Amino acid sequence: MSVKPLEDRIVIKPIEPETKTKSGIYLPESAKERPMQGKVVSTGPGKLLDNGKRSTPTVKKGDTVLFGKYAGTEIEIKSTKHMILRESELLGVIEG
Repeated sequence: MSVKPLEDRIVIKPIEPETKTKSGIYLPESAKERPMQGKVVSTGPGKLLDNGKRSTPTVKKGDTVLFGKYAGTEIEIKSTKHMILRESELLGVIEG
């Protein structure tokens, strides 16, 4: 099963935060926050503009992106958690 997003939506696989701090302390499950970074799995064709053309998505498959803590909708694909959100909900692209 695969999901092809529509319009300006993007499917992202969240990157889980570290379970251990820099000083070596393991964090309990209750202290973990929702991931705010992820890898782009697929993008939709782009938003339909007023002139009938589509805007090109600014991210592509494989990009690492930042998104808001409560952005998007969580979905499960092949028993793996993913997020689907609009391109406008992205905060930035991590380069390098």
